[in-house]
Amino acid sequence: MAESCDLLVRADFVLTQDDERTVLPGAALAVRDGLVAALGPAERLEESFAPARRIDLGAALVMPGLVNACTNAGMTVFRGLPGNDAKNPATSILHDPRAATIAARIACAEMIRTGTTCFADVFAPAEVVLVAADESGLRCVAGGLLDPDANGDMEGAMEHPRLRRLVTAPDMAMAAPGELEAAFALSRECGCLFVVRTAVSARATTAFAARHGVRPLEFLRRQGMLAANTLLTHCADILPEEIEILAASGAAVVHCPRADARRAVGFAPVRSMLEAGARLALGTGSPRDAGDLNMFGEMNAAALMHKAHLHDPMAVRADMALDMATRGGADALGWPGLGRLAPGSPADFMALDLTRPGLMPLLNPVSQAVYAATGHENVLTVCAGRVLFERGRFTTIDHAALAAEAAELAALARSHAG
Repeated sequence: MAESCDLLVRADFVLTQDDERTVLPGAALAVRDGLVAALGPAERLEESFAPARRIDLGAALVMPGLVNACTNAGMTVFRGLPGNDAKNPATSILHDPRAATIAARIACAEMIRTGTTCFADVFAPAEVVLVAADESGLRCVAGGLLDPDANGDMEGAMEHPRLRRLVTAPDMAMAAPGELEAAFALSRECGCLFVVRTAVSARATTAFAARHGVRPLEFLRRQGMLAANTLLTHCADILPEEIEILAASGAAVVHCPRADARRAVGFAPVRSMLEAGARLALGTGSPRDAGDLNMFGEMNAAALMHKAHLHDPMAVRADMALDMATRGGADALGWPGLGRLAPGSPADFMALDLTRPGLMPLLNPVSQAVYAATGHENVLTVCAGRVLFERGRFTTIDHAALAAEAAELAALARSHAG
């Protein structure tokens, strides 16, 4: 007798990102209670399961939902500004509750549209971002700067199956004495991530060293703040001798190649970090810098930039970039099971339409996803077993209403610019 399941999705290919990085042709996924109940040959699963709903994607590549390990949803308001001038419109708009709400909603819609199912937001206001993520159906880990009253807020978010809290440390170059230590202590107390912008540029490193007598990474090591729950973002100015320290510490690094390129600060020595065994994830960083929250662009940049910089076509391979955007992101955020598709894993996945001319012909699914796909070929986004986007239609977001809100946001931005 066939087992019941909530959803059965079949496609020409399923890129599992399991331990063997298996690609299954003519496959299907059965989803039950928000988890992958089974995956394998489509005909076998059709016989084994009686789904409440069936989606036959045909010529499509199903793959794990992407994990954006570092972003700033509120900064969506600054998307498209020339250069890097965040003062026009005025940064005061970031404290406008209505503007923050609209920006967070736009960010969630963009990520759903391009196949991201989990993201970490490291900029205030966390509560607004968590609400937007919850309403849209995404997974989110969020937290602003150290808040003395944050403990109660964190406890509530920790109980939600899709929402978690983190502690964002103050900027290392400007933190008052004891602030970094207090932020780390709070993260330990709450059992959550400690996120710190580290070695974001040579200039920032020099300024920090002049003030503290040591480079940022060494400061964190001496203070015991390089730990498994530590998430270091950017790391564009890391010395070769620091890489081994980083890898041995168990801390994770979020590589933000496009944001760092836009800011002209260099970028993390990813190949050396991977060779040393460091934990690596990918993030878009701020849409003010990267231009968008599209992880396909981030994978592409990560795979290409290091090749050009090191004059080595194997510097960061496509499979490495995909790992950082899936399994690596899940590991960095401390969310086991995400970033891969296997029985028992969370049912978070997306699907690329292989009939799009830009994805024809399909010779290597991983290379196709990293080098050819833009993310807008996505035809299905599922998070925790719930369909959030299907064939051009959002199921949790009113796209027309959001477009109207975006116009309102632009007006708010102009008003704050004075």
